[in-house]
Amino acid sequence: MVELLVVFGVIVVLVGVAWPVTVRMVRNSHQVRCLSNLREIGVGIEAYLSDHANRYPEIEMARASRDEPVPVLETALEDYLPSAEVFHCPADREVFKASGSSYLWNSTQSGRHRLQTSFLGIENQPPRVPLVIDKEAFHGKPDGVNMLYADYHLSDKVDFRAGRR
Repeated sequence: MVELLVVFGVIVVLVGVAWPVTVRMVRNSHQVRCLSNLREIGVGIEAYLSDHANRYPEIEMARASRDEPVPVLETALEDYLPSAEVFHCPADREVFKASGSSYLWNSTQSGRHRLQTSFLGIENQPPRVPLVIDKEAFHGKPDGVNMLYADYHLSDKVDFRAGRR
């Protein structure tokens, strides 16, 4: 009986050590998949631009419900991406189901020419202008959201500052 209790105790300790590591690995894999989704969305935006005289789509930031009849990123790019699942961050448990996307479009860029980006006083500097952003901090960091910038680089950190650099 004592041997059984010792084995059980060892198993409990191993699970106690392995559980946080497993949770962290799952969280990191979700973030990597989310970044991959944003990369794919960037490819879709690039295809859209080539078909529309290098102008970003005239769309809203997001919609609250899939039933809302407003033009949004997931509807504007549906012909340019393989599946609507691209708009689903794997760490998002609720937002995608309700709205059809885990991501927000930076609507300040709607209708702009790709060479005329502007955001918070940042003019014509694509590496500093976010295009698509996680709707929420899905990845376990209070200020950590994934972003796709206008030069198509990805980051999980805010990478822009207002005004001149």
